[in-house]
Amino acid sequence: MFLDYFALGVIFFVAIFLFYGIIVIHDIPYEIAKERNHPQQDALHVAGWVSLFTLHAIWPFLWIWATLYREDRGWGFNNVVQRELALEDEVKQLTKTVAQLELRLLSIELGSNQSNEQAVVASTNGKEA
Repeated sequence: MFLDYFALGVIFFVAIFLFYGIIVIHDIPYEIAKERNHPQQDALHVAGWVSLFTLHAIWPFLWIWATLYREDRGWGFNNVVQRELALEDEVKQLTKTVAQLELRLLSIELGSNQSNEQAVVASTNGKEA
């Protein structure tokens, strides 16, 4: 008789443990969203409860949804576009600077060639005289 009651107690304990365990597991995406200050925390919490009725079929998607947002970078997509635009502007500016430096170098080379030519002409004029 004791073993019957013990077995019944074990069955109740396991059932209650599983019931509360499932509830705790379904709340993990909501806890992640709350920790990250996700703008759609309430929707994630409701979707977590709905996932109980779908036998947690949508639960992995809730996890992904909760982890997509971070407070420091938001969704992460705008920063990439802004960074690409900033890098593109920087490349344009560097290209312009390189072109200016090439022109300056060319003018220096031409100037030194002209002064060399003038020195050669002056030295040849001096020998002829």
